[in-house]
Amino acid sequence: MRPLDTEPPPRDRRSAPTRRRFSARALRTGISTLFTALVAALLVGSLVPAAHAAALPDPAAAPAVPAASVAKPDWPGNTPNSTGGKDYFIDATHGSDAAAGTSPKTAWRTLAKANATTFKPGDRILLKAGEQWQDEQLWPKGSGSAGHPITISAYGAPGAGRPYIATNGHVPSPFNADGTKNPATVGLTGAIVLRNQQNWEINNVELSNDDDFSTDITKEAGNVRDGISVSVNADLLKPGDDSIMDHFRISDVYVHNTDGPSYWQKIYYAGVDFQVFGNKDYKSYSPGGYYFKDVRIENNTFEKVELNSIQFGFNWMDANGADDGQYDDNGKWHEGWEQLWIRTRDMYSRDVYIGHNYTESSGQGAIQLGDTKNMKVEYNEVNGYLKRYDAVSCALYLWAGADTVMQYNEVYDGPSDQFDGTPWDLEYTNFNVTYQFNYSHDNPSGWMAYMGNSSGSVARYNLSVNDNGVLVKNMLSTNYSPTYFTNNTFVYDGSKLSDVHDETFLSRVYFLNNIFYNTSKTTTTPWYQRTGALRQAVFSNNDYYERSGIHSTQEPADPRGLRADPRFVGDPADYVTGAGVERIRKAAEPFALRPDSPLIDAGRYNPHLGNEDFLGTHIYYGTAPDIGMAERRVGLPVLNPVDTDPIEKEADNRVDLALHKPVTASSTHSGANGTLTADKLTDGDLTTRWAAADDATYPITLDIDFGADTTFDQVYLDEYTDSGTNPRVQSFELQRWDPATGQWVTFASRDNGIGHDLTVTGFGSVTTSRLRVALTGQIATEQYTPTLTEIAAYHTGA
Repeated sequence: MRPLDTEPPPRDRRSAPTRRRFSARALRTGISTLFTALVAALLVGSLVPAAHAAALPDPAAAPAVPAASVAKPDWPGNTPNSTGGKDYFIDATHGSDAAAGTSPKTAWRTLAKANATTFKPGDRILLKAGEQWQDEQLWPKGSGSAGHPITISAYGAPGAGRPYIATNGHVPSPFNADGTKNPATVGLTGAIVLRNQQNWEINNVELSNDDDFSTDITKEAGNVRDGISVSVNADLLKPGDDSIMDHFRISDVYVHNTDGPSYWQKIYYAGVDFQVFGNKDYKSYSPGGYYFKDVRIENNTFEKVELNSIQFGFNWMDANGADDGQYDDNGKWHEGWEQLWIRTRDMYSRDVYIGHNYTESSGQGAIQLGDTKNMKVEYNEVNGYLKRYDAVSCALYLWAGADTVMQYNEVYDGPSDQFDGTPWDLEYTNFNVTYQFNYSHDNPSGWMAYMGNSSGSVARYNLSVNDNGVLVKNMLSTNYSPTYFTNNTFVYDGSKLSDVHDETFLSRVYFLNNIFYNTSKTTTTPWYQRTGALRQAVFSNNDYYERSGIHSTQEPADPRGLRADPRFVGDPADYVTGAGVERIRKAAEPFALRPDSPLIDAGRYNPHLGNEDFLGTHIYYGTAPDIGMAERRVGLPVLNPVDTDPIEKEADNRVDLALHKPVTASSTHSGANGTLTADKLTDGDLTTRWAAADDATYPITLDIDFGADTTFDQVYLDEYTDSGTNPRVQSFELQRWDPATGQWVTFASRDNGIGHDLTVTGFGSVTTSRLRVALTGQIATEQYTPTLTEIAAYHTGA
């Protein structure tokens, strides 16, 4: 691993502290001492309160920064107001709250004065550069209007540090005594607060919210501290009030030391925190509102914050009632906490951009997003996450969202021994979320958490180096539609890798044109832990390279796959770190293919590949796409590719003799709007299901009518499972109809359950016009009656 040869010059503290772009191992190179001292000098430009001074570096010990290397443009507040309102100035040293506040010479002194003022559209609240406000919180009132936002920014000497608000934990608890959220105080936990306000812009300030920088809060309940807290509080909106909060811009803000407990308090706290609160059941609030719109969070720096650096959009309306769940269009049940109701009630936040942020040492996940659609998340750098949190999370992900792209992000220094802990996460209740062109490295928990319960999930043209945990982790639920992992490059050490997949794929997953590059000379790739883990995975045109020359017996079947050295441009052991996310393509270039690589034109086209690769090259050139995250310009460009050989047709080439045949069940559950019917057992779709009624009696029979005598020698059975839904069948019999006697005749039976993907064989060939699956017993520890996704019959002639 190597740092990039050249580094951009350090940036002025007033726009952001110089970002510590070098990884832990890179810092151990010869540049370590000088670079660390330089960072220390830049980060301590503001005065530090005496109580905190011991926790920060001594600026006197750092070498001076050459003036020529630091740009010093004017503060926004030194230029005329272009938004149509008045300017209000605050000077912590020379101001007076008795003054008018409308010029630097008549500046106010305290933030309390601004908090007592209702500002009008176009107004600006300007904090003097180099000043600090200890033990104060800024919560100005009022809202801007379209084209006339209210702005919080800086004025004063260009060479001074950004104005610094050190709230030091002097914020109210958001909880009542019984632990429930208090509508009067929830959301008021930031150094800067906005509640039920809109059209605001915040830039060029420094914030902290911790009373003791040197001691972390661990178990003290009730402590919630944010840098910037923006909230929709549904319970405080009056009839006729706008419930959609529009237009926010947060940029060039430095947030550090926002402390809080390292365990889950059923609320988020972050450097920048957007949340929606409502204490009543979500059905009590009108659909089509209670969200944020048109938000940009960019060019900010976060260091040592709890829980997240950026948390955006999560909706806290109550969804824990027995009737708060919903069935989707496929008849799949969703508990209220899964938040399908955000989609069905049109309560997504929307039109959000999160980009060019740097985050270091986040207590939990660094960038945690929820309940939002139409979002682009790009060029964010995460240096260390899950540093202090004692439960599961990931570095950068979206929960219960839609139509979002995560691209050109870099994540490193993740945790080890974490149930999740990965850089990325394809989460619950997502629709059309794509991870592309991202670079993750040195994350011991793995690469991608994969929860399922989603539709349109794609991970393509990503680069993973030494994410030596589980590459594709979990999968706790079935999906609405297949997931595609295409053209990713995975470089890992097989002796440290836990598995490629650790659970069982419950729905169809396609692995297409990926590189699996194992650097270990002694240990082959461990592909799975559980028998049948890859049952729903289809592998095609992937490259499986084992440095040892020996391939694992677990390696998946891939008739079009390769076992060749990809012949990368660079040495995989010398991968780039420290380049900074703005140069992420430069860091990825060593994993492009040489002109003589056997992977050129060895891939397979599918529309889910998109239009370009990690390096911006058109997809594709030549006779076929290349394998891996970079396409090489060999041959003519194919301008309008067409998928003439769909991978989707390769899932199972056997002829299912029961497909679309009528099914009669002795018992059927009436829920899910009547969708849990027996015809789902022969529809060829593993995302649909049949379920028996809660009061069904055994045996529960499922009769398939072939319509004519049919010969088969295999019967396939699959139970439905999900988060909280386990296999339920203990014993069953397979029976054929005997027209001569008018009786059902048993030809096979089992008493060790069904579970997933059970193919029953060994009974020879059976010819009959009707097949019965008789469920004769339930697993003793299961409360509810069985639910199955599929019954199939095959004739292999074996």
